[in-house]
Amino acid sequence: MGYARRVPSLLWLTVFILTLAKSVAPLYFYFEAGTNKCFYEQLPADTIVVGHYYLEEWDDTQSHFDIPKDVALGILVKHVDSDHDLVSSKGKSDGRFAFSSHEAGRHEICFNTEYQGVRLPHQHTPELRMHLDIIIGDSHRSNSVADKEHAEDLLSRARALNAKMRDLRKEQQYQREREMEFRDLSESTNARVVWCIILQMLVLLVCCLWQLVSLKLFFEDKKFR
Repeated sequence: MGYARRVPSLLWLTVFILTLAKSVAPLYFYFEAGTNKCFYEQLPADTIVVGHYYLEEWDDTQSHFDIPKDVALGILVKHVDSDHDLVSSKGKSDGRFAFSSHEAGRHEICFNTEYQGVRLPHQHTPELRMHLDIIIGDSHRSNSVADKEHAEDLLSRARALNAKMRDLRKEQQYQREREMEFRDLSESTNARVVWCIILQMLVLLVCCLWQLVSLKLFFEDKKFR
């Protein structure tokens, strides 16, 4: 009787230990190539989710799982209630995906596989094993006080930079106007100098002619005397 009572206790203890071991073991599941595998996650709003995965294909010749060769993998994540797609991409056999839940509720995560190899008659598609590790981050509220203060700080810095840019443009415009005024003044001064030189040459020529005429008249007057 004592042994009979001890057997159920040991059985329940074994089941409990196996349950704990299963909860801490990595998540993996099996499915055939060319089929889809979906599951659901209940997520709060504004939560970052990152998933790491790698896919394996059963090799009959080697009798072990290996890297898939002729299998294309598609990843689709959507919010079930609003039917809004959050992730829709083609992935490699080993990679990661990430998204942010904008609304609270149930989210569907699907892995779509497409077998691209040659399918012989009466031959089943390869068996796949997917290892998956999902990390659910903390909720992040974009309207928090820290975010508002950070946004206001960035806005004030942007306004200060815009003010400095306006001041620089005004300074550059002022320098260009000064350069134009200096160039106009230089050209005007050069023109006046040239006209003064021409006028001086004319005056000198007239003086020379007047001197020659005066000397000629002086000598003629002396000659007749």
